[in-house]
Amino acid sequence: MKSRGAVYLVGAGPGDAGLLTLRGAELLRRADVVVYDLLVNPALLKLARDGAELISRGKRKDFPQEKINELMISKAREGKCVVRLKGGDPFIFGRGGEEAETLAAAKVHFEIVPGISSIVAAPAYAGIPLTHRDFCSSFTVFTGHENSADEKINLRYDQIAKIPGTKVALMGTDKLDAWTKSLIAHGLPPETPAAVIEQGTLGKQKSVAGTLATIAKLAAEKKISPPALTILGDVVKLREKLNWFENLPLFGRRIVVTRSRLQMQKFSRKLAELGAEVLGIPAVKGVDPDNKQDFVDALLALNSYDWLVFTSPSGVSVFFNLFFRQFHDLRDLGGAKIAAVGPATAAKLREFHLQVDLMPEEFVGREIAGAFAKHGSVENLKICLLRAQNANRELPDALEEMGAIVDDIGLYKTVAETEDFFGAAADFLERGADWVTFTSGSTVQFFHARFDLPKLLKRFPQMKIASIGPETSKVIRALKLEPALEAKEHTTDGLLVGLVTVRA
Repeated sequence: MKSRGAVYLVGAGPGDAGLLTLRGAELLRRADVVVYDLLVNPALLKLARDGAELISRGKRKDFPQEKINELMISKAREGKCVVRLKGGDPFIFGRGGEEAETLAAAKVHFEIVPGISSIVAAPAYAGIPLTHRDFCSSFTVFTGHENSADEKINLRYDQIAKIPGTKVALMGTDKLDAWTKSLIAHGLPPETPAAVIEQGTLGKQKSVAGTLATIAKLAAEKKISPPALTILGDVVKLREKLNWFENLPLFGRRIVVTRSRLQMQKFSRKLAELGAEVLGIPAVKGVDPDNKQDFVDALLALNSYDWLVFTSPSGVSVFFNLFFRQFHDLRDLGGAKIAAVGPATAAKLREFHLQVDLMPEEFVGREIAGAFAKHGSVENLKICLLRAQNANRELPDALEEMGAIVDDIGLYKTVAETEDFFGAAADFLERGADWVTFTSGSTVQFFHARFDLPKLLKRFPQMKIASIGPETSKVIRALKLEPALEAKEHTTDGLLVGLVTVRA
């Protein structure tokens, strides 16, 4: 039976990727086609499955509404699951109603998935409740971006000025001076507390508070620009006490994450939770090693090893992905002891219910070898080192000096990542950042090859480098640069602690 196509008008929320609904995430994971608006957080597109067709709405003049309607209908009639990903909520100033009408007329099955609107989210992230028992029990929403050609739906400022409670104006930042003066002219007191919030819920959120009479000037001074909304009412007075988001330790900091696309998600999320604006610019990616036969031989000889040594979570994932293609029972791993370099690697092994016998406290080559020596003699022991091809030779050399027989198996090859995922690299080159974080020597090497680190630091003098540990710092210093921060604990959590401490 031919699959029945459908279109899902999904609200992407106000900006913070964590505010997407569960239903929206479920549909993104199974979509064949995703048509998304420019203001949608690019992080949400990572939820789409491999092979899904991602289509940017782009600028309205280049991709008019009629073209979007035709695209959705044609894709659905091909039997595809189409997600139309729209900022905020589809039915609130988002033309979702018009799109749904078109789909209904074409007899295409559709579903509306509501999203969290900036109407409530942006004020919440700026510490402004829309209602409060001490101030008001209602709020009014209107757009400051009206169509003056249509008198039937134009705003009645004389009536809006008289409505009690909080007032929220979406859009209209470019006409802020005009419509605030109109409200004053129609009787709304000029001393009414007011606030404007730009890019609400994102790490680049910017806000300013004043009064109805002063807010336009203050917004211009702070260079507030769309997308932004304005809040009028006594609830704005609570902002000073309740402004939780802008008081997060990394708020206002632009931080570049250079880990591979598959590894960066957890670290990026933790940075965002601390208020940072995160730019995901992966410097590396893993591909198949040059010689796959080495791993095949190692698999066949697993029972002969005394130790299996994993140096990264990626190595664990790649190893077991290949292992379970050959074997169907974890007991085929043999009786070797297991060593993990770093707590993240150990945690990944625990996902396979494997006990780690040795986890060195230091994550650099000779210190790791020293940890083996403390555990017992490795003379004549056979050790399988499972890691990236062409990784630093310090660890296997040190183990061999201690008498071990080492097979250094390249599970994957680290190469440069050059794709600009959702424009993050272009944004970085235009506006710079406060921090660039490096979690391995290879991320430094490939990032430098792509962007020329010394040149970038001269162009953006406020930008600093953060290193996960001594091995990474060595590569940074080889470029005649000095990391402003080296994590005391050589993990991404250690980097987070360092970034927060420096900010404090």
